[in-house]
Amino acid sequence: MARRPTAFRAPGARAAAPGRNSGFVAAAVGAALGLFVALLLFAPARWLTGGIASATGGHLLLTSPRGTIWNGSAQLVLAGGSGSTDAVALPDRIEWQLRPQWTGARIQLLAACCTPAPLVATAALGWDGVHIRVANGSSSWPAALLSGLGTPFNTLQPEGTLLLRTTQTAVHLANGRFTLAGRADIDVQNLASSVSQLRPLGSYRLSLLGGAVPALQLTTVDGPLQLSGDGQWVGNRLRFTGLARALPEREAALSILLNLLGRRNGATSVITLG
Repeated sequence: MARRPTAFRAPGARAAAPGRNSGFVAAAVGAALGLFVALLLFAPARWLTGGIASATGGHLLLTSPRGTIWNGSAQLVLAGGSGSTDAVALPDRIEWQLRPQWTGARIQLLAACCTPAPLVATAALGWDGVHIRVANGSSSWPAALLSGLGTPFNTLQPEGTLLLRTTQTAVHLANGRFTLAGRADIDVQNLASSVSQLRPLGSYRLSLLGGAVPALQLTTVDGPLQLSGDGQWVGNRLRFTGLARALPEREAALSILLNLLGRRNGATSVITLG
């Protein structure tokens, strides 16, 4: 019976060690993990812009981003959304720091024009939705930014200052709905409009109040144009009813503005949203 030939092995050659393949796999995994970490650490700031635009329906934009998603800056723009050509940019860039935490992230925002101290918020993902907590603080923004949102602001062309204050403000998002705890107040100081020669029109307070059904209240602090109203969110939709009226001695000067604000009823305009 013929013998099977013996495989030839060159002198000094060794059989491949079983550990070599596993070592190669480990090196490849390590390289891939290192690349992933590098991408994560140096992810460009522009990665944030698309998500924010989509989440806000195109009303809040971050343009000309610089830096990374962890430490970056951009031009903040308020816009009219899809199909709109209205857009107004904040004069100064906003800067942010984003830091991951065990259950979510902490973000800090700063704008030279508008934030005396950084604005701080934390977001946490839970089994029942997303929880966002805003630290107590205040900031001041130009009312002219609102013109970028389109109708009716693009017609009114508001001027003045928006002073935002948050007090134990927390938002819970789940299943496309939100609930609010605490409150947020916007003081509209020395409001003026391009459709009225009377300046200023007045100062006002808009208060967002927490609860299972968040509520909105509008009151007049002072001024010839008197504004008031109440509203609440039903699902994701705001339903608001308000009144605009002029002091008797200023009714003629404010007539055009009253016609634009709502349905005219004598010296009063009825404002309805939603």
